[in-house]
Amino acid sequence: MSIIIKPIITEKITKDGEVFNRFGFVVDKRANKVQIKKAVEATYGISVVSVNTMNYRADRTTKYTKSGLISGKTNAYKKAVVQVKEGETIDFYNNI
Repeated sequence: MSIIIKPIITEKITKDGEVFNRFGFVVDKRANKVQIKKAVEATYGISVVSVNTMNYRADRTTKYTKSGLISGKTNAYKKAVVQVKEGETIDFYNNI
């Protein structure tokens, strides 16, 4: 089971990374905080101070168009915000 799916790179998370050493990841829905901490430490070689998780539900939408009724939904996912030890950082752009 791959716990870390992808990093989140938004303006808010980037600012948190610069100021508070916090980085965001989309993680597997079944993973707990201990598993997330171990996966981030093993992948990036840093020490993690704390992990906060959030579950996002799927949003359903309905649009009325000329061709009829169109239904859709967004994916549900789990987000983890990881705070690393002072002085350490994660560089997502080093292998571009």
